[in-house]
Formats: sequence, structure tokens, C-alpha cells
Amino acid sequence: QLQLVESGGALVQPGGSLRLSCVASGGRLEYFAIGWFRQAPGKEREGVSCSDTTDGKTYYRDSVKGRFTISRDNARNTVYLQMNSLKPEDTAVYFCAADPHFALRFYSSLPPGADYGYWGQGTQVTVSS
Repeated sequence: QLQLVESGGALVQPGGSLRLSCVASGGRLEYFAIGWFRQAPGKEREGVSCSDTTDGKTYYRDSVKGRFTISRDNARNTVYLQMNSLKPEDTAVYFCAADPHFALRFYSSLPPGADYGYWGQGTQVTVSS
């Protein structure tokens, strides 16, 4: 069974940067589609970014395009979310998710959370002065 552990969340000032990490165990992450989600206070969980397993296709939520970048390090079995130019509205608990049973070529936008079978525990990102 795949296990995912996020880290890297912190308190950061507006305009700052953070890099979130999602380390996988129990499976080779290169064979999984990966997604990053977030849940802000009082709001529902929303997709942030996702990446495919083989063709390198990625999707981003409109509000983070140009600021966030998803990437993989297969040797470390880790997925990253680099977040730059952070805004207060980016404040949320961030989750990584993975699933081996779909590919982004099946989608025209961010896949929903229900399509992912494996989830991490979340890491808190707070953007505030």
C-alpha cells in the first residue's frame, strides 16, 4: 500500500516562497498520477496542481498558474510543489494525493479528489504579515 507524507509547510510573508515535499513509500511514485490539493479555513478542498506518470502532462488551478510548479524526483520517490509569490489566499492545509489507475490524458482539467486512492496527512501553509 502506498503511503504519502507531506512536509514543508510554514508561516511565510506575502510574496515569499515555500517548497512542499511529498515522500512516498510502499510503491514507486513514478507509476502514479500525482495531485496537490488544499483546503482553506471555511472552504472545501480544491485541486491545485497535478502531473502525469509518463507523458509529463501537468495541470494547474488558474489562480496559481505562473506561481506554483509541480515536479518529481524519482530517485527520491518524492513530488514537490514549489510555491512562489505567495498570497494570503494561498493559506490552507495542502495535501498530496496519488493514484495508479488514471492518466491526465483522460481529463481536460484538474481531476477531482475522488479519483485519487492515496492521500497524505497534509501540511499547513500560512501566508500572513
